[in-house]
Amino acid sequence: MTDGKFAVEKSATEWRSLLSADQFRVLREHGTERAGTSPLNYEKRTGVYDCAACGQPPFESSTKYESGSGWPSFFRPLPNAVETTTDSSHGMTRVEVHCRNCGGHLGHVFSDGPQPTGQRYCMNGVSLKFEPK
Repeated sequence: MTDGKFAVEKSATEWRSLLSADQFRVLREHGTERAGTSPLNYEKRTGVYDCAACGQPPFESSTKYESGSGWPSFFRPLPNAVETTTDSSHGMTRVEVHCRNCGGHLGHVFSDGPQPTGQRYCMNGVSLKFEPK
């Protein structure tokens, strides 16, 4: 993001035409999918996880792990792939993770993950597309 703008910017109408209703709700309206509903929770193949909105890969499979949270979890994003902001909705303060390329809401990051980072990037599966390698 540069000067408050993202490399990929579209109107709400354009995003709605490209995304499913669930993807739009999560990626563009900061929604959250229900825990345990993403097929990506069970994905074990080698590959990358792309932003479902713009196609930029924020995570690779070597950093994915089973957190028990019900959402796909990673201990590290790819370099320069995500940005974070403070999210004070729902009566708590969390760190929101969004795609650096399009601003799409991916999920949240917490400090209870495994080493080597100690981070848990808890992502909405609907905001990602898996590309096997």
